[in-house]
Amino acid sequence: MHLNFFSTENLFIYTQLQYEEALLRLHEGNWCILNIGSAKAVVLGSSKKREEDLLFASPHLPVVKRFSGGGSVLVDENTIFISFILSKKDLPLFSPEEIHRWAFSFYKKALNLSAFDLKENDYVIGDRKCAGNAQYIQKDRYVHHTSFLWDYNPEEMKALSLPKQAPLYRKGREHKEFLTPLKNYFSSKESFLSSFCKTLYDNFLIEEKEQIDLEKLCLLPHRKTTSLLS
Repeated sequence: MHLNFFSTENLFIYTQLQYEEALLRLHEGNWCILNIGSAKAVVLGSSKKREEDLLFASPHLPVVKRFSGGGSVLVDENTIFISFILSKKDLPLFSPEEIHRWAFSFYKKALNLSAFDLKENDYVIGDRKCAGNAQYIQKDRYVHHTSFLWDYNPEEMKALSLPKQAPLYRKGREHKEFLTPLKNYFSSKESFLSSFCKTLYDNFLIEEKEQIDLEKLCLLPHRKTTSLLS
């Protein structure tokens, strides 16, 4: 299957989400976006309310509402973002469960960690979450985007309240007892990225793209629900 691939570093997550929404609504091809790090921000799911999900936040900390559902996440330079925007005619997956199973099987190969698993829609290692993900499904296309925790600051993570609808396996654990960074399982960030890219190139016919391709697409008229709240 043909896959357009855009890889970058330190692209602000708000801009990345704008690109993804444009690709979902305007393009017919299949895409993968890899973004290594972002300026620090809190990203809320489309149905989330800022006052419900944030305990505190610096007035200088951007809050972004994405076009997809899911929970809230604090991102920074240690977050690795991977998104697939795919056409149902090329990869006919129709339900959130089917998409999750496909993405999990792909990441299972890419990470090559025996303890990596999909648990209640979370990517985990053992019983600790290592990545957050969200989806958006429309008639002909869908998005599955994931934010992998290469590392995180436990103190800054306290800006996020515990979710009201937490997965059962969380068992009320605080962030530092519930999350695990990928740096504990790979010799370097480069080894993780190398493994991911090898799996990507082994499974798809890759065509590399430039940022200008996405910038031009974003200028075309389309529905835009990604927003910067502050």
